[in-house]
Amino acid sequence: MTKYSTKFSGQNTVHKLAYVIVRDILALLCKVWFRYSISGREHLPAQGPYIIAPVHRSNIDTPLSAFLTRRRVRFMGKDSLWKNAVVGRMFTLLGGFPVSRGTADVEALKRCVKVLDQGEPLVMFPEGTRQFGPTVHQLFDGPAYVALKRGVPIVPVGIGGSERVMRKGSKVIRPSKCHLTIGAPISVQHGGDGRVDRERMREITAELAARLQVVFDDARFRAGE
Repeated sequence: MTKYSTKFSGQNTVHKLAYVIVRDILALLCKVWFRYSISGREHLPAQGPYIIAPVHRSNIDTPLSAFLTRRRVRFMGKDSLWKNAVVGRMFTLLGGFPVSRGTADVEALKRCVKVLDQGEPLVMFPEGTRQFGPTVHQLFDGPAYVALKRGVPIVPVGIGGSERVMRKGSKVIRPSKCHLTIGAPISVQHGGDGRVDRERMREITAELAARLQVVFDDARFRAGE
């Protein structure tokens, strides 16, 4: 188990301001290089924790997901990224929290639940690793499980164009238009007893897969794919 906490190193105004500054600088650079655009922001909850569930085709999907809302969002990352103190602080500042490689899935999901308890949006890629092509791949049940543990909504997000910018295995970032389509949130009710209904979890995952394909198709169309 990693020794690092899921919490930020600080919750004061300075840290929040630093997050905004770094995020906005990255957003400006990406706006110039990727010409990204976003539709459907009205679907994002105005307050409280929720799960952002994007499709995953590129390494740039992570920073693009941070641009969806002005609120601070959280991401999982390999704990090896925190071995360098400076790099680790930067990832923490940008909303990352470490999970040990090889850690059981249930431990990683517990960390995600703790992040939601802090009241902030959490990004979880339901396809797991980066995938290829226009079809949403089989989803993991992780987002549904975490959502059921805390009764938070899941927001499906399609990202079009990111595979052209930096596909899996590529080390070159190409200038190309990207678009993010935010879908209507999936409402998830808390069970109340702390247990997760496996059948309901599978139903939520199936619904998420269907909605993700819709927003992914829309995002790809708007990105000119």
